[in-house]
Amino acid sequence: MSSTSDRPPTGAPPPLGDGYVLVSNSDDFAALRRTFRRFVFPMTALFLLWYALYVLLSNYAHGFMSTKVAGNIHLGLVLSLLQFVSTFAITILYARWADHTFDPAAAELSERVLAHGISEREQS
Repeated sequence: MSSTSDRPPTGAPPPLGDGYVLVSNSDDFAALRRTFRRFVFPMTALFLLWYALYVLLSNYAHGFMSTKVAGNIHLGLVLSLLQFVSTFAITILYARWADHTFDPAAAELSERVLAHGISEREQS
């Protein structure tokens, strides 16, 4: 009887080695990271500013936030609900952006690395 401990687990990722270091230091991978950061950092900053504005208005602008919009619905409630709307909007924007921009580039790099590897000359 053979032991299952002699065989590597199915679906286990390959061990990290020189190939990983070469890919992570490559120009293509750096470009992929830049592309990701160009979308994610501004969106994160925009959302955090929007959230901070909401928190500051909630704490220091009681009169403004209690302005009635319709019936018993006041501006504070509308702005708080817009926090959820903006979260979903950012999620949808990210999913669309990733589907059209980031994921194809990441898949192409992954396929190229898995098929051919990356050589020292591709690393700059």
